[in-house]
Amino acid sequence: MKYVFAADASVDVPKEFLDKYDIHIIPIELRFGDELFPEGLPNDEFYNRVTTSPVMPKTSMPNSYKFEQFYKDYLNKEDVFVITLLISMDMSPTKLQAQMAAENLGMKNVFIDTTNVTTVAQGAIICELCKFIDKNPKAQPEEVISEFYRLRDKVRLYAIFSDLKYLKASGRLSAASAVVGSMLKVKPIVSIVEGKVTNVAKVVGTPKAEQFVNEKVALRDRSYPLYAIHSRNLPALTSMVEKFGYEKESQIIYDELTYVMATHVGPGVYGFVYFAGDN
Repeated sequence: MKYVFAADASVDVPKEFLDKYDIHIIPIELRFGDELFPEGLPNDEFYNRVTTSPVMPKTSMPNSYKFEQFYKDYLNKEDVFVITLLISMDMSPTKLQAQMAAENLGMKNVFIDTTNVTTVAQGAIICELCKFIDKNPKAQPEEVISEFYRLRDKVRLYAIFSDLKYLKASGRLSAASAVVGSMLKVKPIVSIVEGKVTNVAKVVGTPKAEQFVNEKVALRDRSYPLYAIHSRNLPALTSMVEKFGYEKESQIIYDELTYVMATHVGPGVYGFVYFAGDN
């Protein structure tokens, strides 16, 4: 059985996995004012625009037609199974568009569900699922799906923000949760809890914020890589990796947020995605 993966473009997957595995990204439109980019923008161009443009960028979810166009190439092929892993329904109803596409085509060889997360956490689930299939080449769809749910339950994301204005503007975070005491140098820490973007802590100063995140990361299952994530803030991220010695205990996979989630969080964010241990 050949497994093909699909995800909406809110996902962030490290390039080495995109190159190695059959992972397809369904594009999401990006808009800067009157300028529309149906396939989004490369990172360098996006981050340059987002830091210089007088207007905030916006994205829109992929419609069912985009999923249909992708699914048609694999429609009911007996030797192919398509696994579609999508952004949390609390952030976007993209799952409904994928389900509509599969129903319109009468597609049977497909699995569609949300990861309850987004960005690199969504991508980490896909990466680890690809590795599971590598180790179990005879795995049947029900086994792969079972492993997906196990990974979904274990994935965690914690990120340090300087400013929540992008999350507030995009509607991904309530106005009340976005209130930050900038005069007090508060560093908001954001996670995804039960599918929702949540400001889990507001810590005064970068050292305390990093220590808060470190205490969460310490609970990781070290048999999985540690995914180090940022939105054009690699220096702060690598400094934190070195500060807490993560590279001595885990494989580190670095990944920069691409245009979809960077639209909603803005530049300057850094943090980690990991899989929780059993304790």
